[in-house]
Amino acid sequence: MGRGKRGLLAAAVTVVCAVTVLAVPGTAFASVPAGPAEPSPAPSASATSAPTATSAPIPDAELEKVRAQLDGLYHDAAVATDAYNAAEEKTRKQSVQLARLKKRTDTARKKLAELKDQAGAAARAQYRDSGMPPMARFLLSDNPEHFADGAGTLLNGARATKKLITETDRVERELQRDTDDAAARWKKLERDRKDKADAQKTIKARIKDAEKLESRLEKKEKERLAELERQAARKAQTAWLDTGVLKKEADAAKATGTAAATSAGAKAVAFATAQLGKPYVWGAEGPDSFDCSGLTSQAWADAGTPIPRTSQEQWKQLPHVDVTEMRPGDLVIYFADATHVGMYVGDGKIIHAPRPGRTVTIAGAGTMPILGVVRPDA
Repeated sequence: MGRGKRGLLAAAVTVVCAVTVLAVPGTAFASVPAGPAEPSPAPSASATSAPTATSAPIPDAELEKVRAQLDGLYHDAAVATDAYNAAEEKTRKQSVQLARLKKRTDTARKKLAELKDQAGAAARAQYRDSGMPPMARFLLSDNPEHFADGAGTLLNGARATKKLITETDRVERELQRDTDDAAARWKKLERDRKDKADAQKTIKARIKDAEKLESRLEKKEKERLAELERQAARKAQTAWLDTGVLKKEADAAKATGTAAATSAGAKAVAFATAQLGKPYVWGAEGPDSFDCSGLTSQAWADAGTPIPRTSQEQWKQLPHVDVTEMRPGDLVIYFADATHVGMYVGDGKIIHAPRPGRTVTIAGAGTMPILGVVRPDA
């Protein structure tokens, strides 16, 4: 290998090794696995020099290492994207709750003001007639009719006063409870916003590292790298199909009569199919771009079945089915940390939004490590 190419490879490896451990701020990152190791020393000036036109090509073995490093970077970006989407969903829900609480507290304050006005009016009424309260007038009355009238009036007044005091206490307690709840939600909203901002920084950093790594490759090497990716995908898909999964799927469908998609599943697949060719953008839910879970959640929302926004929550909350029982519309969850998802469309294939720089596409369902399958309309 020529000096220029050695410099290229050293620089490429150094870019990846220089990636810091994936940040894990707040609760939104609680389940995120640790990232790569500590940074390596910065490369020398000669190590970052551009390759010469006469340098020898990088061996496929070295390009395979670059491919694995790129996969790692984009996986870290996917982890952070799921955390970003989770934080975004939390801030959205907190904002809705805060708006409801504000409406309730405004109503309670208005009600409390009215009750206090009533209490003041009652107090003023008690001291009319030369300032003598009703109880004193009642006790000093020597007229039987006046006595009876006074007793009824006093009883009714006592009941009204007690009801007024009880209602005022209730509204004050309710107002204090909602005020405390709002304060706690504001604090959580700020934490969620910080988690979202930290995740956003991590996503951008990982994508930038990956782009920097790829930019150090020449055009022919990028083409070879893309071919290596296709070869790896074909190999993984072939190995998955060789397990007989499609035959098992067909046998299970025949036994249970559930081979075809439900009407909702067919509608979800139709939505996903209509998005083919649209770019992947982290955090996007359409209509012009999507990330992986943005595509699946919007597809099922269009089918009339709202599902969680993130692939991790889709895995946690939706009913699981065996991979041999998949039907179109089911969601295939990938990687041990459930950070990628695609929609099964039948015949061993999925539609998914792969990663930054790619578009919504059809791929083999077995091209990535399958964690499991969930069914939104189970």
